[in-house]
Amino acid sequence: MYKNELDKHIKNNSISNSFVLFGESNFLIDTYTKKLTSIEDSSLLKFYHNEYDFNIAKTHLSQASLFGGVNILIIKSEKKIPKKDLDILIEFCEKNQDNIFVYAYTGSDHKTYIKAFNKKDTMCVRFFNPNKGEAIFIVSQAAKEKQVDIDNYTITHLLGVHNDDVSLACNELDKLKIYDRAITIKDIDNLVFGLAQINIDDFIKKILLKKDFKTELQNILEHGEDEIRIITSITSYLTQLYMFNIYIRVNGAPNALEILGYPAPKFVVNEKASLSLKFKLHTFYKLHELLLDSELKMKSSNVDKGAILLSTLIRIQQLI
Repeated sequence: MYKNELDKHIKNNSISNSFVLFGESNFLIDTYTKKLTSIEDSSLLKFYHNEYDFNIAKTHLSQASLFGGVNILIIKSEKKIPKKDLDILIEFCEKNQDNIFVYAYTGSDHKTYIKAFNKKDTMCVRFFNPNKGEAIFIVSQAAKEKQVDIDNYTITHLLGVHNDDVSLACNELDKLKIYDRAITIKDIDNLVFGLAQINIDDFIKKILLKKDFKTELQNILEHGEDEIRIITSITSYLTQLYMFNIYIRVNGAPNALEILGYPAPKFVVNEKASLSLKFKLHTFYKLHELLLDSELKMKSSNVDKGAILLSTLIRIQQLI
């Protein structure tokens, strides 16, 4: 099912007591995990990522609650939990309505869970990234909860500053609480440092895709970014692409947690994986050699760092 169907069940008090939440929006997965498990006097056990232990999880659902109420189990992981484990944990919920189990899967293999538990009462819910209207509504609701006076037009601007990332926009509301009045666009521009204002990654992608980058470069420099840091940012980005390239060659598919050390949104993983395969290993070597040499030159005294930076970026586009 999808978010709107789950909302109807919540409204009608007809929800199950076991859930598999998955999809493109980690923000909504987290939001509904909290909503479905916010019960007072409950015995709560959470597993995040590599913490999962089946025997401990099973024991938690099989024993009486320490508080005489509900036993709640939450497993949040980018890696898939074995289907046989999930079946057993769900069975404990079917046998005991005082149990609640939420499996919040943040990986990219969504097809696995669309029809995985059709014969059980488990509610499998896929969450897509919110569209513009949904994003505005979500931020608006969060603003009401935090008592921040902000209208939809200003919320739209806030979302634009953060490239429509609902999670980041909601987090900014805490900053905006300092104003004991209606929030204006000027307030946001004064307080919020947005991804859309200076997005180094987008700038680097333009370079690597051989697009014109001069306007973005000027904007970045005008916002006070240092030439050396731009070079080191490109080096770091290329190193990540190299790691993606090698990992995919060995394993066949990317895994952000193993490559980067942290989970990343699906679109970011797919984008970096695709871009990484555009370059041969020898090209990665040449690019790193160029960047390290340019960084060393910039750190010498009495040099025009801007000129070195520009010539380096042009040379990058010639090498790829």
